[in-house]
Amino acid sequence: MPQTSPPFPAAGAPTSEPAARASRLTKVYGRGATQVTALDTVTVEFERARFTAVMGPSGSGKSTLMHCVAGLDRATSGSARIGGVELTELTDRQLTTLRREKVGFVFQGFNLLPTLTAQENMTLPLRLAGRRPDVAWSDTVIAATGLAGRLTHRPAELSGGQQQRVAVARALMSRPEIVFADEPTGNLDSRSGAQVLGFLRDSVDEWGQSVVMVTHDPVAAAHADRVVFLADGRPVDELREPTSGAVLDRMLALDTERRHAS
Repeated sequence: MPQTSPPFPAAGAPTSEPAARASRLTKVYGRGATQVTALDTVTVEFERARFTAVMGPSGSGKSTLMHCVAGLDRATSGSARIGGVELTELTDRQLTTLRREKVGFVFQGFNLLPTLTAQENMTLPLRLAGRRPDVAWSDTVIAATGLAGRLTHRPAELSGGQQQRVAVARALMSRPEIVFADEPTGNLDSRSGAQVLGFLRDSVDEWGQSVVMVTHDPVAAAHADRVVFLADGRPVDELREPTSGAVLDRMLALDTERRHAS
């Protein structure tokens, strides 16, 4: 069956666009007395081939921002773009195609299918899209995970850190334009978390991947090139070349400012 070309540039197409961006993005939940503004006219860009962390107090809108920019949720108003594609103009079917072809996802809960092997989980999105894995690229990603000896194991036979490395490999298998990671180390011990963060860091440094990670952990954020801080649904600060100490200081300052304002 012939396939219709997706409404976005082909993989690897040269472009000067940011990997993703939001422009005056607003997301409102509920109505009347129960209305909550999760994002308040947010404008932010996520650079290509860079690792960006998004942080903020609980309820600051960081996960909502990721969901709207990744095409998992629709904004109330404003613009959300991946590369040169305006998400607000896409149908649900086109959004599904874009997420499958252009976006990789890593979640705190791993989201692996228990009946599939590690390798089958890694390649599942490609197979659902009717595509065969690129053998050379697949070998590269598998080697980087350090799981070459575990490919035939099912998730229950893997540690939490190994399962999350499978999830990161799955996100990278389609060579997406951008990977969104939501608290990817939240369920891991410090050693396993460091391995997963090192894998994400290497994907940026060695393969030019673009990564946006939502996290509450200053140590995790220190692996990024840049940290964007949100408070009350708006970006309020950012750090370049962050250290865990600098991130922690800024988070404590944000928390103090919030308490004084309430």
